[in-house]
Amino acid sequence: MFNKLKNKIKSWTKKVSEKSEVIKEEPVKEIKLPMKFNAGMQKFEPDLEKIKETAKEKSFLKKITSKITKVKISGKEFEIYSEELEMLLLENNVALEVAEKMIKLLKEKIVGKELLKKEIESEIKDSFEEIIKEILIEPFDLFEKIKEKTSDQSKEPYVVLFCGINGTGKTTTIAKIADSLKHKKISCVLAAADTFRAASIEQLKKHGDRIGVKVISHEYGSDPAAVGFDAIKYAKKNLINCVLIDTAGRMHTAKNLLKEIEKISRVCKPDTKIFVGESITGNDAIEQVKSFDWAIGIDGIILTKADIDKKGGTALSVGYVTKKPILYLGTGQEYDKIEVFNKEKFIEKLGLED
Repeated sequence: MFNKLKNKIKSWTKKVSEKSEVIKEEPVKEIKLPMKFNAGMQKFEPDLEKIKETAKEKSFLKKITSKITKVKISGKEFEIYSEELEMLLLENNVALEVAEKMIKLLKEKIVGKELLKKEIESEIKDSFEEIIKEILIEPFDLFEKIKEKTSDQSKEPYVVLFCGINGTGKTTTIAKIADSLKHKKISCVLAAADTFRAASIEQLKKHGDRIGVKVISHEYGSDPAAVGFDAIKYAKKNLINCVLIDTAGRMHTAKNLLKEIEKISRVCKPDTKIFVGESITGNDAIEQVKSFDWAIGIDGIILTKADIDKKGGTALSVGYVTKKPILYLGTGQEYDKIEVFNKEKFIEKLGLED
């Protein structure tokens, strides 16, 4: 994904090595000839064994230190090449504010630091990896949270509210989560609270039939908060562990629809609120997630279409902007095509490692 960035680091490393301040190591100082006392001759004479060892050590150290040079990257040089790095981050769907933050952190890590020439490239790549790890929040285990709350059957069900804009694959993602819950022996019910979009209820019911999960629904145009409320009531009555609430996709700029989802959240009191967005939307996803986070306070993020995302910047951006974890990545249409977000695996896919 970030192969261009990796190549740019290589190019930058070469230029920095040539132009940066070079600091030569001091050569090894002369070592006095070791002596030993010869009792038979009653005199001191050179200690041949120690001379051999010293000569070998001296030769080795001279060979090493004569070739060692260190470089120090100046702030001025960093500014020149950092502009190119920032542009590459933007090209990879990293939001401007996130790209600027990454460059600032990189500057703090490498400017003025003495480095061996051969270490510059790996130092920059390692620094980028550290920065990415700092930006991305470690995801929590949704299934463990559900198990923890529902370990006592007398407790209320665990409620998960899903939100996002139209066309992100939200309903299919909910079906994937429901299927995963079923495989983990966690019972669930689906709430068809998208009472606005044509065929949305039928779509969710079709998924429910396929995976064997009950769907609670009302008529089109009815109050979506009431659908969620009834699904929770059904779960309580039937000792079902979890309620997954599907909501209508809505543009993040539609304030009246955002107020509607606020009502759903207020009535249903979800334990976890998850934003579902696309990996390939880039900067658009930033504004979307900001709006939903402002409206209901999301707890986690699922990014769909990660299998066709060749850049990876959206994950970095939404993670940084919201300070909320990415929980899952959708990687296809089948129910098993969803994976827990893993920071190490994500960085590996970015292509910064050799």
